[in-house]
Amino acid sequence: MEKSGYALLIFTIGVLGVNGQIKDGKFQNPINPGPDPYCDFFEGNYYLTTTQGDAIRMWKSPNLGSLKTAKSVTIWTDSNPSRCRGIWAPEFHFITNHWYVYYTATSADGKDANHRLYVLESKGANPLGPYHFKGRLFDPDNDRYAIDPTVFKNPGDGRWYSVWAADPGHLLRMAKLSNPWTIEGHSVVIPASGFGCANIREAPEMLQHLGLLFLVYSACDTGAPDYKLGMLMAGTNSDLLNPLSWEQYPKPIFERSDRNGVFGPGHNGFFHSPDGAEDWIIYHAKTNSFYTYKGRETRAQKFTWNADGTPNFGEPIPLSTVLDEPSAYTAKKLRPNKF
Repeated sequence: MEKSGYALLIFTIGVLGVNGQIKDGKFQNPINPGPDPYCDFFEGNYYLTTTQGDAIRMWKSPNLGSLKTAKSVTIWTDSNPSRCRGIWAPEFHFITNHWYVYYTATSADGKDANHRLYVLESKGANPLGPYHFKGRLFDPDNDRYAIDPTVFKNPGDGRWYSVWAADPGHLLRMAKLSNPWTIEGHSVVIPASGFGCANIREAPEMLQHLGLLFLVYSACDTGAPDYKLGMLMAGTNSDLLNPLSWEQYPKPIFERSDRNGVFGPGHNGFFHSPDGAEDWIIYHAKTNSFYTYKGRETRAQKFTWNADGTPNFGEPIPLSTVLDEPSAYTAKKLRPNKF
């Protein structure tokens, strides 16, 4: 064996062990075969959801890497013909001692145009539920196709907001919430660049850092290899429902990496490490460079911050990369670590 091959073997055994399994404290992507991921860490465990289509399923594990072998728990199915098909992009938020699951669903005939926004409420503080149907997140200004709802609390005014994607134009809309399942007042369109892609803006997520809000969104068709992340910025003390409060970041912040074999990275979420010291992005991507919805899998990686306070996501890493688990915390009881 050549010296370089011997060194590679020693490295591989050191990281993977003699049986080929990843050692404790290490993992490799993907961590789930599904797209549109959302993840959070709560009281000693990671919880993950991805698009399943026919139901909402959740995975639970004390380690990020072991989510890929965890068994799913079905937390919601629906027989109501107005909302029982095309169940997409669920995400879960802890608000006033309950978990609220925000998701998209369409009618029994499967018509895409009938997708609307819905909310579940947990009975208690267990992310796995049980849940009951709370209501439709109804926008009286625009009762049309709508997908990918998220919510966030703005520290500047103490109010909760929702952002989602909707027609006409498949653009981002934002509104205040009077409670976790009710839009208050009027919604507004928040313009966002597609960087030359088709007119699709979707999957908004909010990131907060040093008095700034970063509205991260996905641009292009999710089946395209050029699916990517863009970003808008606003101060926490600004009028968030004024589109002029949002500044467009001039270039994509996360996009395909041909050299790493990663295509169509997007539809992301954010979470902290258990000790709060690290910031992580979770997203879906695929290994094929042609147009297809197949092959989108959930991946996660750590990100950092630039000197000007903006997030630095780097580039999507190859599947061959062995990652350290997020830094741990020894306390037994933890609160949800939302940004």
